Amino acid sequence: MAATAELFEEPFVADEYIERLAWRTPGGGSRGGAEAFDPKRLLEEFVNHIQELQVMDERIQRKVEKLEQHCQKEAKEFAKKVQELQKSNQVAFQHFQELDEHISYVATKVCHLGDQLEGVNTPRQRAVEAQKLMKYFNEFLDGELKSDVFTNSEKIKEAADIIQKLHLIAQELPFDRFSEVKSKIASKYHDLELQLIQEFTNAQRRGEISRMREVAAVLLHFKGYSHCVDVYIKQCQEGPYLRNDIFEDTAILCQRVNKQVGDIFSSPETVLAKLIQNIFEVKLQSNVKDHLEEHRKSDAEQYLKNLYELYTRTTNLSSKLMEFNLGTDKQTFLSKLIKSIFISYLENYIEVEIGYLKSRSAMILQRYYDSKNHQKRSIGTGGIQDLKERIRQRTNLPLGPSIDTHGETFLSQEVVVNLLQETKQAFERCHRLSDHSDLPKNAFRIFSMLVEFLCIEHIDYALETGLAGIPSPDSKSANLYFLDVVHQANTIFHLFDKQFNDHLMPLISSSPKLSECLQKKKDIIEQMEMKLDVGIDRTLNCMIGQMKHILAAEQKKTDFKPEDENSVLIQYTNACVKVCGYVRKQVEKIRKSMDGKNVDTVLMELGVRFHRLIYEHLQQYSYSCMGGMLAICDVAEYRKCAKDFKIPLVLQLFDTLHALCNLLVVAPDNLKQVCSGEQLANLDKNILHSFVQLRADYRSARLARHFS
Repeated sequence: MAATAELFEEPFVADEYIERLAWRTPGGGSRGGAEAFDPKRLLEEFVNHIQELQVMDERIQRKVEKLEQHCQKEAKEFAKKVQELQKSNQVAFQHFQELDEHISYVATKVCHLGDQLEGVNTPRQRAVEAQKLMKYFNEFLDGELKSDVFTNSEKIKEAADIIQKLHLIAQELPFDRFSEVKSKIASKYHDLELQLIQEFTNAQRRGEISRMREVAAVLLHFKGYSHCVDVYIKQCQEGPYLRNDIFEDTAILCQRVNKQVGDIFSSPETVLAKLIQNIFEVKLQSNVKDHLEEHRKSDAEQYLKNLYELYTRTTNLSSKLMEFNLGTDKQTFLSKLIKSIFISYLENYIEVEIGYLKSRSAMILQRYYDSKNHQKRSIGTGGIQDLKERIRQRTNLPLGPSIDTHGETFLSQEVVVNLLQETKQAFERCHRLSDHSDLPKNAFRIFSMLVEFLCIEHIDYALETGLAGIPSPDSKSANLYFLDVVHQANTIFHLFDKQFNDHLMPLISSSPKLSECLQKKKDIIEQMEMKLDVGIDRTLNCMIGQMKHILAAEQKKTDFKPEDENSVLIQYTNACVKVCGYVRKQVEKIRKSMDGKNVDTVLMELGVRFHRLIYEHLQQYSYSCMGGMLAICDVAEYRKCAKDFKIPLVLQLFDTLHALCNLLVVAPDNLKQVCSGEQLANLDKNILHSFVQLRADYRSARLARHFS
């Protein structure tokens, strides 16, 4: 393999190079096995290749030396050239300094000469100008204006400049000697001012912005400049207000004027601010007054709606106007304008709001009671009523005669929605129209109105009426409508709580009124829940009373001690069937009337009372063998009914009662074994004994000995 420089290019690996050389040498690699390997030939190839590498190394070394010599030569030439350039640069820099000094000298001379010329020319110009003014003054003094500048209408700009200066001079002259000329100059001053304003007006009507700018610049030094601005503002408003929407028209007008005013006046922000002030104080104030004064005393609802809408649209317009340049403190400027329009209406806003809310809420309630042909009875207050309330809460006794409500709950979701809607709108108006410092206080007053009419006048009245309508437990025909009151009251509480969180909380969340509102809400809800608890308790008592009445009417003594033991064919008694049917209906009604944990709580209470009733009822009879079997069947049916409660405790009570009934039929010899069974082992021995005593064979079988 011939040695070339290309073989040593990167990446170069010596081991691979040797392997490649050995592989290409015949007999030097592993081809042909150990027999084909020829070390002598491989050595010879290595020696020859080393010689070739030495020759190549010498050739490359000579080439490197030649290139190094060439590089050193070029470096010397380049260094020489850089030195020559440095010398040239130093010479050029020296020439530049000399030229700069010369230019500075000349400039100094020129400035000095200019100052001298100005010192000579300025007095000369002043003298010329004074001469002209004296000439024009003489014309006023003679009483005849001959100069072209006063007679030629096209030179009104020059005339305005002259008369403005003459007017200033005339003010310094003594009145007794120059009164006539002063009045003539003042008259001409006034005439020119009127001409310029008229010219500005005509240019504005023609839409000539450049001419308006020229005339405004001239009038800037006149006293009537503000009148020029007034004319501009007045004419700006002549065209746009053709539609009924004054707020939208104002926004469009200000947008257009904002683009134009900078091309006409030297201080556009002042002119635009004056335009906005004029619109607010004239057009908007007039519009607000027309819409509000019409209904202020006659229609509070429309007055409040209009006030809210007008104030909202005015503040929205103010937000749009904040985009324009109106000076340094435009926020304060616009706020003052809004306040000046609405101050007389906002001062007593909350009184109007509360008065309207009170009358409107009362009307909604009265309209509802009228639709029911119901004369709302007064709920007594004072010492006697409070005493009755405390007695009723502690003893659960019905105080006073029961009222037949004919199934009417006197709760209406429509009424509630109307009251909440009115209050919601009141909260929205309160948020918008109340001062920030008065907002929590005003919101609390609105909330108090809601509590008074929704919670007290409507819900509390319905609860009181519902409580009065609950019959006594011993009533034979009890129509229990109080659960319907509970159901509707729960729904209303949810709506009331939602409005409290959604609309009242944002208004009072960061104020001391928050705790006051929460306490008021807590108190009213606790008061309602207390009455609901009393009503539910009395309703459960009525349910138990109805069951007692069914059992007393339907259950016969012969049911459990028949004359003919062999003639008993029924599975359970008629009393059991009717009681279970009644209980299932009441359970379903309770589930529909309540939600959450309240369902389980009430069903547990009803289940416990139901169990006590059946337990005490079974204690009233004596049981033969077949009668005991029938009692077990009845209790099994009661237990099946108890499963509908889905309350473990109730089911456990009836399981135990079922086990107790087994004592009525078990053989005397097995009685002791049954009493020690799993379900009865933990019961008091007296309870077991009391059930065994109900057996007809208690004395004959001498069963008392098992409990001695």
